[in-house]
Amino acid sequence: MARTSSIAKDNKKPKFSSRQHNRCKLCGRPRAYLRKFGLCRLCFRGLALRGEIPGVSKSSW
Repeated sequence: MARTSSIAKDNKKPKFSSRQHNRCKLCGRPRAYLRKFGLCRLCFRGLALRGEIPGVSKSSW
């Protein structure tokens, strides 16, 4: 889990736009962020396996 202070700090508007960090909407993780879904890879995988993200399914061939 991300620290609450880090999440609060990143929610504020930065002085310069290049200082902005993308964070997962569920857990606040700053790394491995998927822009299309707004989630980190861990939350994305969990939601996708449970079928909670429309149009995403586990691939098999």
